[in-house]
Amino acid sequence: MNAIAEGYVKLVLAVGQHDSAYVDAYYGPDAWKTEAERQKKPLKDIDTEAERLIREAGPRPSAADEMTLLRHDYLVKQLQALRARVRMLSGGTMTFDEESAALYDAVAPTHPESYFRAALDDLDRRLPGNGSLIERYDAYRQAFIIPKERLSKVFDTAIAEGRRRTQLHIPLPAGESFRVEYVTNKSWSGYNWYQGNYHSLIQVNTDLPIYIDRAVDLACHEGYPGHHVYNVLLEKSLVRDRGWVEMTVYPLFSPQSLIAEGSANYGIDVAFPGDERIRFEREVLFPAAGLDGRQAAEYYEIQAIVDRLSYAGNEAARRYLNREMPRAAAAEWLTRFALMSAPRAEQRTRFMDDYRSYVINYNLGKDLVKAYVEGHGGVASQPAKRWDVFADLLRSPRLPSGLK
Repeated sequence: MNAIAEGYVKLVLAVGQHDSAYVDAYYGPDAWKTEAERQKKPLKDIDTEAERLIREAGPRPSAADEMTLLRHDYLVKQLQALRARVRMLSGGTMTFDEESAALYDAVAPTHPESYFRAALDDLDRRLPGNGSLIERYDAYRQAFIIPKERLSKVFDTAIAEGRRRTQLHIPLPAGESFRVEYVTNKSWSGYNWYQGNYHSLIQVNTDLPIYIDRAVDLACHEGYPGHHVYNVLLEKSLVRDRGWVEMTVYPLFSPQSLIAEGSANYGIDVAFPGDERIRFEREVLFPAAGLDGRQAAEYYEIQAIVDRLSYAGNEAARRYLNREMPRAAAAEWLTRFALMSAPRAEQRTRFMDDYRSYVINYNLGKDLVKAYVEGHGGVASQPAKRWDVFADLLRSPRLPSGLK
């Protein structure tokens, strides 16, 4: 498997020469990256080589320990996804669901507009007044925007608490760290760029107003116990302890992303379960942002209703990318059914242009990770067990189809 793993890494780097967004992280041998840049292997040759490696991997071993089986399945599925991305780069087309299955090993459920109306009706009753629902929702949220001059303090505080809670349950390598940058003109709200050697660069996009709930969300999702911890544990447990070189590269458009995004989103609830989050925000983050902490409970009751609209973003992306609606209609759909402001909906359609069916990894990914953790005993009433199962998932090369 080591030879297949090396070939896989080199092919991912080769695809990166044709797709600048493909290689999200790499901390393997510098010579392999230099060779990929020098050679710029044609897409057809990349596909042929990937097909050969899949044949060499062969069927699943009949007698092997669980981690060896997971490694075999991971390499085969990641290579299959690489071939799918190569077909796309070569001009091939797929439907939204075909693409997500090929790239991310999962297909999101389809929901009609009526699925979202119950949540919209509930929110309509909670936010009485004049104007459309999105206008009333936006007006309500104005009181919960973090002032720009307080962003750094609020995020630093949220990150420190996420790290403290994570370290109570997951031993982290000495020297792990990350730094935060504030950026603009991006189609995403936050990004973790893993650098290797247990270090990350986290960027937060300040193009649009940042609401108080995003502090804990981004601190956990990008940092602790999200992307940063996920990558640190993979480097420690699989690269350094086992010598699995395939984990030194992270192809963005691959099944690994569903595990990465799903665990990062579910990790928010693991680190800040139930009322613990509201209490921390009311007593610490709201004051740090200069906001009225007495409104925290009501704010999160409202947000819980809005969270029920999560899959509306998938429906907009599916219809837009399947050419069933133009971009402007997709943005309007997001405003109507996902309650995104016009600027945020426009930003989201730019994300769809850039990342396409990647959108399923956030909500479907979270639901699959949650079901896996709870199915292995990590229910809310057993928080220590939940942390243990969650951490074991982060340390493994498990695939989305392996979460079911």
